[in-house]
Amino acid sequence: MKLSKVDLSSLLAIAHSDGYLQLLLDRGDELEFLEIPAPIQAYEGLQELNEIIAETPALPFEEEPIAMLPVNSSMAAAVGYDSDECILQVEFQNGAVYQYSGVDSETWEDLHSADSIGRFFNEEIKGRFESERIDTDDYCY
Repeated sequence: MKLSKVDLSSLLAIAHSDGYLQLLLDRGDELEFLEIPAPIQAYEGLQELNEIIAETPALPFEEEPIAMLPVNSSMAAAVGYDSDECILQVEFQNGAVYQYSGVDSETWEDLHSADSIGRFFNEEIKGRFESERIDTDDYCY
């Protein structure tokens, strides 16, 4: 027996009619409907597979910690940025770590290259972005 890797992530729905397996696929910008000659057993097998997958508990999603860069500042010990989520993370000298959401990459670059990180933070970030204190075990250097 030879196994083949199959990616069904774009498959939205299936049906079977008159000897054809009918598939609805998500192509990103449009939906595509395909009909493939197949016995009813192919449809039943895909339904059974779907039920097995639905019963299988999903693996817990582990978010990658934001990589932190040590900085020379009397206010902060380290800063980091998640460009996908637009989250700035700051570890203060007292050990507290906060995440600021909605921070654009330009603001991150300006903070990271500022002559005074503390002054830039107080003038451009503090009070302007939603913040949340996080557990200090969630990041790395």
